[in-house]
Amino acid sequence: MNSTIVAVNRVILLSLVALLAACDGSSDSGGLSEVQLPVARGLLPSLAQHDSGFESEFHSGAGQCSDCHNDEVGSTMLIDSEVPGETRNVSIGTAWETSVMAQATRDPYWHAVYASELDNFPMLEETINKECTICHAPTAYDLADKQGTLSELRLFDKVDEVTGAVLPGLYNGDAGDELFNHAMDGVTCTLCHQMEADNFGTEASFTGGYVITGSPSGDSANNDRPAYGQYGDPLVASMQTRSGFLPILGSHLSTSESCATCHNLNIEPVTPAGDPIEGGGHFAEQAIYTEWEQSSFNAEGISCQGCHMPVLDQTVRLANNAGEPRPDFAEHTFLGANTVMQDMFKNFAQELGIDPDLNFDEAIERNREFLRTSAQITVIAGAAQADGLNFSVEVNNQTGHKLPGGYHSRRVYLHVEVFSATGETVFESGQIRDDGSIVGVDEDVNPDTYEPHYEVITEPTQVQVYQSVVGDINNNRTHSLLSGTQFLKDNRLLPNGLDKDAVANSDEFADSFGTFGNALADNNFNGGGDTVSYALSLPDTLPGDVFTVRAELRYQPLNFGVLQKLFTQGNRVDQVDMFRTIYENTELRDEFIDTDTLVIQ
Repeated sequence: MNSTIVAVNRVILLSLVALLAACDGSSDSGGLSEVQLPVARGLLPSLAQHDSGFESEFHSGAGQCSDCHNDEVGSTMLIDSEVPGETRNVSIGTAWETSVMAQATRDPYWHAVYASELDNFPMLEETINKECTICHAPTAYDLADKQGTLSELRLFDKVDEVTGAVLPGLYNGDAGDELFNHAMDGVTCTLCHQMEADNFGTEASFTGGYVITGSPSGDSANNDRPAYGQYGDPLVASMQTRSGFLPILGSHLSTSESCATCHNLNIEPVTPAGDPIEGGGHFAEQAIYTEWEQSSFNAEGISCQGCHMPVLDQTVRLANNAGEPRPDFAEHTFLGANTVMQDMFKNFAQELGIDPDLNFDEAIERNREFLRTSAQITVIAGAAQADGLNFSVEVNNQTGHKLPGGYHSRRVYLHVEVFSATGETVFESGQIRDDGSIVGVDEDVNPDTYEPHYEVITEPTQVQVYQSVVGDINNNRTHSLLSGTQFLKDNRLLPNGLDKDAVANSDEFADSFGTFGNALADNNFNGGGDTVSYALSLPDTLPGDVFTVRAELRYQPLNFGVLQKLFTQGNRVDQVDMFRTIYENTELRDEFIDTDTLVIQ
């Protein structure tokens, strides 16, 4: 069948599914959301594929780097696999291309949130365009900055109010456009490997404050643009000839400070009219680097790369055409936890302009295994007593930052079940529905509210949800970054070594950095984890009765309540409706982290 016909039929089918879901009020009839969503239009994106082999005065596409740093035939860049007798290909480009960083500009959730903020604050269009592209489309931003055209950089088309002319955005570009190619390469090789160490670790480097000087001579013909790397004896002549970049030892790229340039994100909040909030300072929307800096990981010398770019214990050649095997190579997997987004990349590759042959299944499984190392839970022995049962669940954060980290759509939660001696479920807290909502969680019914932090749980409608909840200047919950001035709740699990009380009593940190809400007063919540007590009323229970407690810790990168609020804009913001179509046709909703089971009597 003609591929165009297949694509059209797929759009029609997905549109019908979305329409049926909208008529039902939810993609799961068990959902109880009070949000009245507009009828889904079933839109889907239609992004073009870019030319990853582009070359420009300042950057080159990842395809240029992969010509040498990928082993397509599996003969040179191999290591022994964990499976005896098998090998694993550790090609740099292959490891990177299925990461969320590689697809940062094609992320449909980012498109929706970006478009939502433009809808909320049309008067701040130029600011939003800059702040959103500086980390999600960084080489396009750097190119526009160096060419003096930042004011023209935008993701979406815009109609000029005076002339009526359509001012093109990156979203509808194609491989014939230089800026489009730069943008759609995501967080690409020549962005990270050209970053200077000048301001690393300082406030100036955060929120996309990376510095890329490029050619120190200002003459691209000199092939002196730096390509910083982890080795002090690079093959200079070969790389200069083939790529036009000068390989140089750059140990600064192996530091957490390099990651901080985009993973510490400060927002200058505004009023609903788009005016700066006087004396409001900045809102530390993401502070992953600062969290790591205060953790035991920093004290022990474990950098961000130490976990997210694991070092090989075998030597490996880094090029397919030259060079000796190298020790201590850091894999370019950029391990993370957002398998839901990678699943969307895989299933909507055509619509998002992604190469459909990329091996996202392997990447999802790799990240799934990585996520399972992030925390550990233990059910602590309790006792059955007259008409009740008591026990506790201990959660230990094993990462070097808060869990979950980063953007406020992410949440980690406890799913706890209690079974009688006959296998009957007598208690359950934290059950997830097919649509991604969690039974009993307040925000999944009304996104303007949120589930409080609990020290003791007594009812099935109480669920321990670890998350950050953003508040505006009026102390109301907001889902807009530009409106955010504070956290109404931040009980994300702290890394070992980060003392919540020391942070709260220090002037060293931004007012929006720390623990907020009920968790601040919870003596069982601090650096390293949390302990939640369960005191359950179970009528007719007798001392000596046998119960089995099963607890799971689970991770959800796309919070159902947050999405419901976003989807209310879908009738007027195309990208929001597009993402809704993708979400409602994605089965993966969350991921498992750890579990423990205990028999109590």
